[in-house]
Amino acid sequence: MADPKGFLTTGREGAESRPVADRVRDWNEVYVPGSLLPIISKQAGRCMDCGIPFCHNGCPLGNLIPEWNDYAYREDWAAASERLHATNNFPEFTGRLCPAPCESACVLAINQPAVTIKNVEVTIVDKAWDAGDVTPQPPERLSGKTVAVIGSGPAGLAAAQQLTRAGHTVAVYERADRIGGLLRYGIPEFKMEKVHINRRIEQMRAEGTKFRTEVEIGRDLDAAKLRKRHDAVVIAAGATTSRDLPVPGRELNGVHLAMEYLPLANKVQEGDLVTSPISAEGKHVVVIGGGDTGADCVGTAHRQGAASVTQLEIMPRPGEDRPAHQPWPTYPMLYKVTSAHEEGGTREYAVSTTRFEGDENGDVQWLHLAEVEFKDGRPEQVPGTERRIPAQLVTLAMGFTGTDRANGLVEQFGVDLDERGNIARDADYATSVDGVFVAGDAGRGQSLIVWAIAEGRSAARGVDRYLTGTSTLQAPVRPTDRPLTV
Repeated sequence: MADPKGFLTTGREGAESRPVADRVRDWNEVYVPGSLLPIISKQAGRCMDCGIPFCHNGCPLGNLIPEWNDYAYREDWAAASERLHATNNFPEFTGRLCPAPCESACVLAINQPAVTIKNVEVTIVDKAWDAGDVTPQPPERLSGKTVAVIGSGPAGLAAAQQLTRAGHTVAVYERADRIGGLLRYGIPEFKMEKVHINRRIEQMRAEGTKFRTEVEIGRDLDAAKLRKRHDAVVIAAGATTSRDLPVPGRELNGVHLAMEYLPLANKVQEGDLVTSPISAEGKHVVVIGGGDTGADCVGTAHRQGAASVTQLEIMPRPGEDRPAHQPWPTYPMLYKVTSAHEEGGTREYAVSTTRFEGDENGDVQWLHLAEVEFKDGRPEQVPGTERRIPAQLVTLAMGFTGTDRANGLVEQFGVDLDERGNIARDADYATSVDGVFVAGDAGRGQSLIVWAIAEGRSAARGVDRYLTGTSTLQAPVRPTDRPLTV
């Protein structure tokens, strides 16, 4: 363990954020660079000798958290990095983007603030990059087998890296112009600067992974042809079909899906555009949806100079303490203030949009809403609570409903779907079609980045076993929390 008395003598202390007035003027990450290093060893020392590390259960990757906490406490950064990378291909992604279910499961969190596991994680991997400890790991020999991975989000990248290191020749197909999936074009720069993706891609290239951008399977390349080219296929195309809002006025100019809005802001940061064609500058912005994607829209609107930002959520406001039906060590639904919310705007809960109102030019100007109450689990509008708020730009961030069906990928492969409309798979992540596997949101449904990486690693093990009869690839101890059936 780390410091035997650390949890008694050291309080929780997190990363220092840059002043709001400064950070909304740029797109750099919100935290002060290097602010964690002076405090992180003591923070790692708060990790307890708890006997049963429930953080392992909270983390879908089964990260060896107490082990690398101990190394971080002793400032043995190379050993900490080795333990961290043993279970996680991309800890710099999860250390910035994961909501840290491991911290909710921390034994210390029963009656004290949890260990800052996420901050320790990102410090270890950033130190490893700075020290040159993150190097390519090409295979000693090639298997002669080829694998296609469809999608370059965290699930696809994790599967590709694992399979490449196992000796297979892997090609990743991405329909966008750059590798990274939603990491590239869904996550704003202020949450994760894209240098972190770029250097991982270079590591993977050096290991032997091939990347094919601007190739959409099902449209640019027929699935049957892809299947003939490769010995196995991993579908990691995500759950990119956005949930829409079919209310009167949806057709007005200025009402956009979040994934129409956010990628354009990222393309500006990539240098592809001078300004975004969908900008919040000088506008009253309304974000519908209270999750992380909604918060990303809020932070983006602040940086574009919105006149006001209002975020709407149909569910009641969560509490700040664990509800009785979500006891430790489960991941609770709590009221959360993200960096974007610290920067301004208002949040309204238990409200539902009834319609949009526009001007004579067809541009949205107002959003009409009403308060709701939940009866038998369903929201019902409260009579007499209807009102309108100014809205010159509306983003719909209400989640995703499944894999894109418009390009023909699902139909061309002929894979079965489960009762939720996701691609069905068995315990080895194999679909109903021989040699075709699925990982991440395409099979699981909309989920967390840490689940995507865990599923990518697990699917890679299934593919390796399919191709060779056995596998030495490591997969998470608990690869799923629901039955997987074909």
